[in-house]
Amino acid sequence: MTSTKPTKIKNTELLNTVESKYLKVDIPNIRIGDTLKLGIEIKEGEKTRVQAYEGVVISKKGAGINLTVTVRRIMQGIGIERCFLIHSPKVKSIEIKRSSKVRRAKLYYLRNLSGKATRLKQRFN
Repeated sequence: MTSTKPTKIKNTELLNTVESKYLKVDIPNIRIGDTLKLGIEIKEGEKTRVQAYEGVVISKKGAGINLTVTVRRIMQGIGIERCFLIHSPKVKSIEIKRSSKVRRAKLYYLRNLSGKATRLKQRFN
C-alpha cells in the first residue's frame, strides 16, 4: 500500500505567484541617490489628477510588490520626505532625472545638512 502525498507548494512560491500579476514591468532600476520624478494620482472630490513629485531617493526598502522608496525634497526651505510603494496603482509614472554617486545605502545624513551641502556628485553612465 503506497500512498501518494499531494505536492506541497512553499509559502514563498505561492506568494510570488499571486503577487506577480500585480507587479509593474516598466519600472526603471532605481538606486539610492537618484533624483526621481514620480507621477502620483491625487483624488480631489470627484476628479482625479496626476501630481508630479520630484526628489532624491534616500532609502529603499523591501522587495517585490513591497518595494518602497523614501524620496526627499526641499520645499520653501522645509525638508519633506514621502514614502512611495513603487508598485502601487497610485504611482502612475517614474522617471529618473539624474543619478548620483553615493557610498551609503541610506542617505539619512542629508536631513542634518542644508543648502549646497546637500548636493550629491552626479554619476555619468
